[in-house]
Amino acid sequence: MSQATAAPTRNPRSTPASADPTDAPGTTPSPVVTLAAARRALAVLRIAISLVFLWPVLDKTFGLGYATPTERAWLNGGSPTQGYLSSISGPFADTFGALAGPVTDWLFMLGMGATGLALLLGVGTRVAAVSGTLLMALLWATTWPVAAGSTNPVVEDHVVTALVVIVVALTRAGSTWGLGGVAERVGVPAWMR
Repeated sequence: MSQATAAPTRNPRSTPASADPTDAPGTTPSPVVTLAAARRALAVLRIAISLVFLWPVLDKTFGLGYATPTERAWLNGGSPTQGYLSSISGPFADTFGALAGPVTDWLFMLGMGATGLALLLGVGTRVAAVSGTLLMALLWATTWPVAAGSTNPVVEDHVVTALVVIVVALTRAGSTWGLGGVAERVGVPAWMR
C-alpha cells in the first residue's frame, strides 16, 4: 500500500482536527486544551499575569509605597506616567517624555486596568491580548533593551508578558475559573471572549 492511500494513524489521546468552532454558530466549541490539569495551569497563569497589569494601577492610584510613594499617588495629585517617562533614556526618550501628561495618565491607567481585569475575569481575553501586547510593546520601547549594557536585548520581561497574554487568549484560558465559558455559552462573539 502506498503512503498516499495508507490510512492515517491517530493518537487516541489527541483531539480530532476540526474547523474553528467560532465559524459554526450555535455549536459548543470543543476545548483547545483537553487535559484538565493543563487547563487549570493556564487559568493560574491567566490570573497571575492579570496581576502584572493590575498591580501598577493599584500602586500608582493609591501610592502603596512600592514603586509609588503615598505622596506621589494619583489620588494625591501625582502623575502615573510623568516620573517614568521623564527619566527614560534611549532613542525615543524625547518622544516618550513629551507624551507625559493627563491624557497619557488616563490612557495608561485605563489600558492597564482594563487588560488586567479582563484577564482576571477570563472574559475579553482576545481584546486583552491585543491591548496587553500593545502596552508591553510600548513599555519595551521605553526601556530600549537593545542598548549596550542591557541584560537581555531579545527576550526580556515585556516580551514574555506579551507572549503569555497571547497564549492565554489562544488557548481559551478564560473558560476555566473565569467567565469565558459563560460568554461562549450565551453566544458572545469570539473576538470579545
